Amino acid sequence: MDEDMEDYGFEYSDEDTEEENVDIENQYYHAKESLEGGEHEDALEGFAKVVDMQEEKQEWGFKALKQIVKLRFKLNQHQEMMEAYGEMLTYVKGSVTRNDAEKKINSLLDFVSTSNSTEVLQEFYDVTLRALQEAKNDRLWFKTNLKLCSLYHKTKDFARLTKTLKELHRSCKRQDGTDDVKKGTQLLEIYAIEIQMYTEQKNNKKLKELYHKALAIKSAIPHPRILGVIRESGGKMHMSERSFESAATDFFEAFKAYDEAAIGRRIQCLKYLVLANMLMESEVDPFDAQEAKPYKNDQEVLAMTNLIAAYQKNEIAEFEDVLRTNRTSIMDDPFIRDYIEDLLKNIRTQVLLRLIKPYTRIKIPFISQELNIPVNEVEHLLVSLILDNRVFGQIDQVNQLLEVSHTTKEHDKYAQANKWAQQLTSLNKAIVSKLRA
Repeated sequence: MDEDMEDYGFEYSDEDTEEENVDIENQYYHAKESLEGGEHEDALEGFAKVVDMQEEKQEWGFKALKQIVKLRFKLNQHQEMMEAYGEMLTYVKGSVTRNDAEKKINSLLDFVSTSNSTEVLQEFYDVTLRALQEAKNDRLWFKTNLKLCSLYHKTKDFARLTKTLKELHRSCKRQDGTDDVKKGTQLLEIYAIEIQMYTEQKNNKKLKELYHKALAIKSAIPHPRILGVIRESGGKMHMSERSFESAATDFFEAFKAYDEAAIGRRIQCLKYLVLANMLMESEVDPFDAQEAKPYKNDQEVLAMTNLIAAYQKNEIAEFEDVLRTNRTSIMDDPFIRDYIEDLLKNIRTQVLLRLIKPYTRIKIPFISQELNIPVNEVEHLLVSLILDNRVFGQIDQVNQLLEVSHTTKEHDKYAQANKWAQQLTSLNKAIVSKLRA
């Protein structure tokens, strides 16, 4: 009889706990219904009740506090939001599973990252990092610091960004101070942000060093977005060095990585690829690649494909017309805009070389009309081409004429060298005959 009573007591206690959990769960979903119905105050009260109903901290309280944080954020009640978030973070130390804690906090960090207030975001990240350090959750601490780095990059706070990156880098080193190759994925994430910073600062020396370091890491399995960032920055670096072929390779790799991650940045990289192809004067169509074909008729890319068509035909008027009618998708991008003058110079050069080929003398105003640029710009272009040994001749500014010599300077140089050689031979013979005499 005593044993039966003991069993009965145990069963009764278990059922009582289950009933309590069911009540809390029901209260949570009741509060969620109020939230979905737009009854914000009722929802806040309902979620607060979920927290109060718990005898000890558990999953439902954690989820309810997350909903309170999100709702307070939406209502711009930042002080109340931080109070609820502070309470939510106390669950991280053992009241919920590590995975659940990471998932919920990570999603909250993404949610509040839409805030336009740097102060609110800074406070949110600081509170999170302190709690994660206490809970010794290194993985989420690392991810939160990466998000903080993104905030500093966005606000161009490079001093704080550099400091945080150093902290992250320290967490990826061995005791002897060398990089831990087992943490290759984390290192690539750090490099990706650092590379973006150096790209922004136009610090090509540091950028180049990190770019090669990043490509040398083979032990990592990073998110494709990280590879996209590294390759895109590498492409921009190569463009600044006038290494257009290497830039085209990097932009294509960046496009493929962004495409795999379904990130809109892929279109931008495709446009940069077209730009690099034009600058290297390649006749290869970048849209022949299987990965790029589906985007050939994309509205954003179409402007660049029309541009490359006019460029390859050396049609200046058509080229300039494409630029005018697609100002938003082409000229509003500062990176593309920086290279438009190079493209125009290339196409004008090709037209000019073709134009002067049959002549020994040609009027500069005529060239100006054909190239659709002022006379002084024609003269600057001609001077540049003469100095580069691409045009052989001289400019008669008084009569506004270009006098073309079809004897190349290279030929003249060898003729002069041959003349010197003959003179030296004659001199040598004269000296030898005098010595013999």
